[in-house]
Amino acid sequence: MKYAFAAVVPLMMAVQSYGGEISPPYLDPSLPVEDRVEDLMSRMTLEDKIAQMCQYAGLEHIRAAEKEITEEELLNGHARGFYKGLHSDGVVRMVQEGKIGSFLHVTTLEEANYLQSLAEKSPLKIPLLIGIDAIHGNGLYRGSTIYPSPITAASSFSPELWEKACRQTADEMRATGSHWAFAPNIEIATDARWGRVGETFGEDPYLVSRMGAASVRGLQTGDIGNDGAVLACVKHLLGGGSANNGTNAAPVELGEGKMRNIYLQPFKAAIEETSPYTLMPAHNEVNGVPCHCNRWLMTDVVRGEYGFDGFIVSDWMDIEALSRVHHVAEDNTEAFMLAVNAGIDMHMHGPEFAEALAGLVREGKVPEERVDEACRKILYAKFRLGLFEDRYVDPADAAGVVFSREHQQTALELARRSVVLLENDGILPLSPGKYERILVTGPNADNQSIMGDWTFDQPRENYHTVLDGVKEMADGAEVDFVDVGWNLRNISDDDIENAAAAARRADLAVVVLGEDSFREHWADKTCGENRCRTDITLWGRQQELLEAVARTGVPVVVILVNGRPLAVPWISENVSALLEAWEPGSMGGRAIGEILFGKVNPSGKLPITIPRHVGQITATYNHKPSQYSHPAIDIPKTPLYQFGYGLSYTEFEYSGLELSSSEIRPGESVRVSVSVTNKGTIDGEEVVQMYVGDDFSSETRPVKELKGFRRVALKAGETARVEFEIGTDDLSYYGSGGRLLLEPGKFTVMVGSSSMNNDLLKAKLELK
Repeated sequence: MKYAFAAVVPLMMAVQSYGGEISPPYLDPSLPVEDRVEDLMSRMTLEDKIAQMCQYAGLEHIRAAEKEITEEELLNGHARGFYKGLHSDGVVRMVQEGKIGSFLHVTTLEEANYLQSLAEKSPLKIPLLIGIDAIHGNGLYRGSTIYPSPITAASSFSPELWEKACRQTADEMRATGSHWAFAPNIEIATDARWGRVGETFGEDPYLVSRMGAASVRGLQTGDIGNDGAVLACVKHLLGGGSANNGTNAAPVELGEGKMRNIYLQPFKAAIEETSPYTLMPAHNEVNGVPCHCNRWLMTDVVRGEYGFDGFIVSDWMDIEALSRVHHVAEDNTEAFMLAVNAGIDMHMHGPEFAEALAGLVREGKVPEERVDEACRKILYAKFRLGLFEDRYVDPADAAGVVFSREHQQTALELARRSVVLLENDGILPLSPGKYERILVTGPNADNQSIMGDWTFDQPRENYHTVLDGVKEMADGAEVDFVDVGWNLRNISDDDIENAAAAARRADLAVVVLGEDSFREHWADKTCGENRCRTDITLWGRQQELLEAVARTGVPVVVILVNGRPLAVPWISENVSALLEAWEPGSMGGRAIGEILFGKVNPSGKLPITIPRHVGQITATYNHKPSQYSHPAIDIPKTPLYQFGYGLSYTEFEYSGLELSSSEIRPGESVRVSVSVTNKGTIDGEEVVQMYVGDDFSSETRPVKELKGFRRVALKAGETARVEFEIGTDDLSYYGSGGRLLLEPGKFTVMVGSSSMNNDLLKAKLELK
């Protein structure tokens, strides 16, 4: 195998002798992994073991930060990192001495290989574990396939296709030197003000559980010992998507029943079904206890109850935040003690931790067994991933994997299924030849915002914008583009006037609006990590731009490219069509073009409720019965668009809802079936959704909860019989005291095209 540098020596040839041993047992791949781990640990000092618990930012990341960032920016930000008193050259020496076990923010395979070569010079030659924020593709690596963002993928209601995308992401990660994805984010997102909605799967615990489990299966290929696997990291434990004021890391108060019924459910499902190997706590506190020192969550619940058997990594600077932000520790040393004793196994990121933890162990404040436990799990992952045998990557191999045709096709298919048609007065699909001149404008029409957060600059030939998609599919029409710039904050009077003037000459206007999550626009981005808002209307002068175009009388199609729900009641009432594209990734523009011109029939459904106004937060579909008993006087009580909603170019009719039995007893299951007919003239796909509501209960329950969904493809005129199964687990819930309850009584089973009552057929089921 050829490498990116010449000085690499095969591992077995480079092994130093250990007391006369030519090759110690831990370097023998024929031995069981457990034996290799124990042999290696027997040779390690306390400091060696703690080193495996230490993660640092990549050298190039540190070097860039050394030039550009202040200490205050480091402490108050979540994207850049340097180490006061430790130059990047000192980090190089630490790796050679075996004092660092893991890196993150390593974004080139050349740097990954270089770091591994440094680690191979260390006394024990332990390879490095390299993690990266591969949230929807390995987007921090230039040239990667960027899949639709999680909120976009959730709109597809296609866990199997998302699992395939995650499998391919793992392939691209391993080909470029990374072994650990800081994904999936399985937080429940109920507050659209929160900037990180786009990296979640939405508001519903069942849908989030299905998509989260698919993520882990794809990344870990079912087992971390399989070829090409990477470690998955389920995060963030717990409640960050429902913070008190909608901002990242703000406090959360949750009763134990609600915590278990909603916020813990995706973690329980992922751990019990797919065994993710790593887990990350949340920035915030829950019920007065910061998550990074919450022993009940990390040790009692996810380890003790759910059986989590991997290691827990802190989030960026969040152990230090126990002292600096939360004030539950006097200093960093006490913070390290609290975190490790509560269950943290690896520190992200930087110095001070290792020396402080060694002192805490010697003082008896942290049991040495905790260090052994953490080190053992980290080493186990490195052995299972095969890093002791093959720590390097070959650039030639990467070239055949990254952004391959197969990966592009998966990204395209996922984008096609994820775009949600919210409004259509009949203008879509656009008729061939009807429009001679089409205007495309708007700040998101032709830039990389289409790929969402956690993406660095990509080659221009690797992504398709909405403008690209319209041009590709316009079928002879002249496409006039008015560039108003990408910056949502800087739309000018001239931009608005130029767009309106072009609209007067056009037969149709496609206006592309929304948010900007693109990481390269860090200073000006309006959505994504640490971009929370107090308002959820269109940022800046986008509304003015749209209204100026609409006043010309030209038919207007609006496309939203955004990572959070936006309150757009004016748009819903005043344009010909509205598409919620979210952040559809590298191939998103092509998918949008295909949908506009009828090459693809839209089939996406909303994974999160869209409010009419910020004042409606949290307007989730699975609310309690009394939530709207006294509505506000200034706007309707219903949200703008409800969970599960999405239009098609055809019409689907539901009929014949049947239960195999009207009664069910503990341990039994009931089959639910319904007929779905494509009544239109266009082939299409429908997401059939099943909900259950508890008619009467000892504690109030949501009016309905999603318990199943099926995506079915139907040709024009075709009928399919769709089946679900309900078990008594689907009828149980955790009471306010955290006790699991299964109460006899009547339940309403609902099946239809969305969570809206008018879209659902209903049947009764009695639990005896």
